[in-house]
Amino acid sequence: MSEEATDYEDVTIYPLDDNDEQLLLDQATECTFIWATREGWPVGVIMNYVWHEGRFWLTATDQRKRISAVRRDDRVSICVNGTGFKLNGRTVTYAGRCIVHDDEPTRTWFYEALSRKLMGDTAVSRGFEQFLDSPRRVVLEVTPERRIGFDGQKMMGATASKLAELGKQA
Repeated sequence: MSEEATDYEDVTIYPLDDNDEQLLLDQATECTFIWATREGWPVGVIMNYVWHEGRFWLTATDQRKRISAVRRDDRVSICVNGTGFKLNGRTVTYAGRCIVHDDEPTRTWFYEALSRKLMGDTAVSRGFEQFLDSPRRVVLEVTPERRIGFDGQKMMGATASKLAELGKQA
């Protein structure tokens, strides 16, 4: 950054590095999954996910409104942030397309992958897999098309001395 920042009008100058993004996607266990209602309102919920081969994988039962919504309009967004672990302040948001899977091979693969991500290879994770395997459960596959990455640690590092200076003047 060639000039000293005087405000936070343009935070695009604090991009998320590729390595930090990959670490965030691999280590975070939750994302905000966002879809549009029939009336066009954006709605989001926190969901567990697996990042695999450049796509997000999530699950819900088909009676959830988000499932009928993405079947009607496959455009969704996903936000992941590093709050709570060593990637505090780093976030990435994707806009993409969602496919709903209900086939047994996808379900079996995903239940194991999610269980291991959340709980490791334990008896509890194997039990969790069995709980997931219910008649109405589907798997969501989101392929990102657009991305917004942000590194709040870069922003704070670049502006910390100016913040302290301004704070002393107040």
